[in-house]
Amino acid sequence: MKKIIPYALLLLLCFTGTADASSKPGPKETDLKKQAEVLLKKQILAEAAWAMQQKPITVTASSSPRSAGGKHDFFSEADYFWPDPQNPDGPYINRDGMTNSDNFLAHRKAMVRFSKIIGALASAYKITGDEKYVVEAVKHFQAWFINSETLMNPNLLFAQAIKGRFTGRNYGIIDTIHLMEVAQGALVMQKAKAFDPETAKGVKKWFADYTLWLNTSKPGIQEKTVKNNHATCWAMQVASFAKLCGDENMLDSLRTSYKTILLPNQMGVDGSFPLEIARTKPYGYSIFNLDAMTMLCQILSTPKDNLWNFETTDGKSIKKGITYLYPFIADKSKWTLQPDVMYWENWPVAQPFLLFGAVEFKQANWYQTWAKLDHKPQVEEVIRNLPIRNPIIWL
Repeated sequence: MKKIIPYALLLLLCFTGTADASSKPGPKETDLKKQAEVLLKKQILAEAAWAMQQKPITVTASSSPRSAGGKHDFFSEADYFWPDPQNPDGPYINRDGMTNSDNFLAHRKAMVRFSKIIGALASAYKITGDEKYVVEAVKHFQAWFINSETLMNPNLLFAQAIKGRFTGRNYGIIDTIHLMEVAQGALVMQKAKAFDPETAKGVKKWFADYTLWLNTSKPGIQEKTVKNNHATCWAMQVASFAKLCGDENMLDSLRTSYKTILLPNQMGVDGSFPLEIARTKPYGYSIFNLDAMTMLCQILSTPKDNLWNFETTDGKSIKKGITYLYPFIADKSKWTLQPDVMYWENWPVAQPFLLFGAVEFKQANWYQTWAKLDHKPQVEEVIRNLPIRNPIIWL
């Protein structure tokens, strides 16, 4: 009898799940959302206090003699192109993964700043309901999208130019991923009394015009059909802008694109992204593309068409992608490929795929890893590749 009791107890433990904490049911989705809000509240209110003091600065505040565009045109230069040592005054040459800090960055910095301001104000409004945050946000919306003296033209014809080679390239379209939290901020705040109908209409018209340009211009069409993270980011930002504008046809086409092109063509059967791991920054680019695909699921999923649960016939899914990369985020020393040529030490931070994936799939360990990581990175290159820095407005 003495031998039977321990075995019976072991059976009981197996069936009740008390033998192993990991077998307990995961936390509810709403619990993780609430935990995230509690965790971020102090930071949100501090950033919103900063944002309340900021004056609008748009693309018209600075210019570059190397830009072929006008006062209202966004201009940036390709990150990985440098002067040729053999021909210093000639066309720039490529050094993949190596960022040229002498490039013109003022417009990109202004857009990132705009994104930070609106993201902070919208987050604070969402958790407090205080319309003082909306009042300030409206000033920035008007400056960027409506005021004829300071607005930005709704195109990216002159982004990621290369001296001596191109006045602008389709790859520059990735720069406007930083308008996603601007669009989402407008969506969160649009029902506030302080958000006047004329401003709301003007903001939506700008994003509708830009979405049209992204879908009909030569650079836009080129970017849409690139095979790597550029196509993912094209779709991610178009999804964000179309959601603000209520463009259901566009949203439907993006769902189809995710299921038939982006996921099947970019993900390996193991959940990795072969085109990203072939780069000189395999770790950072893998994280970046997974964040973007996760945001597509977050923005586009509906009860009738849930991209979170979509799986290709050969088993590719967003869950597989997160499951593949997660161990290397939880413990970077497990990464089996070469370290990135630059910014290796600066990744990971509080990646969106961890939080949104945790909420959707009720994975407490993903959430806990996200909670421990840096929620306020300061390195410009990290911020450039982290368009979702205010997750509360997306939940």
